[in-house]
Amino acid sequence: MRCDPTWRRARRAGQLAALCIVLLAAGCGRSDDTAGSDAPTPTPSMYATPGASAETTPAETFAPEEPPAPEPPSDDELVRVADYIPGIFVELRYATADNFTGSVVYDFQDARLRYGTVKKLAAAQAALLEQGCSLKIWDAYRPVSAQYALWALCPDARYVANPNTGFSSHSRGNTVDVTLVSADGTELEMPSGFDEFSALADRDYSDVSETARRHAELLEQIMAACGFVPYSAEWWHYADEAVYDVVWEPAEAA
Repeated sequence: MRCDPTWRRARRAGQLAALCIVLLAAGCGRSDDTAGSDAPTPTPSMYATPGASAETTPAETFAPEEPPAPEPPSDDELVRVADYIPGIFVELRYATADNFTGSVVYDFQDARLRYGTVKKLAAAQAALLEQGCSLKIWDAYRPVSAQYALWALCPDARYVANPNTGFSSHSRGNTVDVTLVSADGTELEMPSGFDEFSALADRDYSDVSETARRHAELLEQIMAACGFVPYSAEWWHYADEAVYDVVWEPAEAA
């Protein structure tokens, strides 16, 4: 029996239609990241900011600026000497019982002076270091209350300023009692001990040893050149040429 050609053509058309449906379904099932094999592979340069270097990292682009240096204190500010003259020796005698009173006069251990005075003392220290020695501070700023205590123990205006008629320059924060020491802090020979109320304490060095005279004269020469005025009755006592108001009691240490 011969088949109807019309029926054969219809069946072939149906088979072709079914095949197209299968192929279309397969194409729609592919994921976005696998479709389109001709699509370009993403690279970092595709997302770079126009004009920016490909080697520039975010840390380099947005590096923070260095903070500005702090402003120095004003000349009349009372500061810790050791903060501005590293390596200077400090032994505040009135903070211990190792002084002519035999008792503690004030309760702090840090030598403090006006910043303007500290700058001059730093220049003196630098000059002495070139000579192979260093400064050692015995007394610096002294509260008015400590001055009254000293006067009660030694009411002699040659050695202790009378707080009832005036003030010690120590209470102005511009005066320092110093001696010379070696690089390791050993005290050098000087005309007398600290607060030794005798003829040896004055600046007439004819009655002391040659070594003590040379040391005292070196100290006096450098301190005077740096803006300090020596006191005739005490070889260790130097006041800044600049004068400041009295500070009655110390503020809290910075």
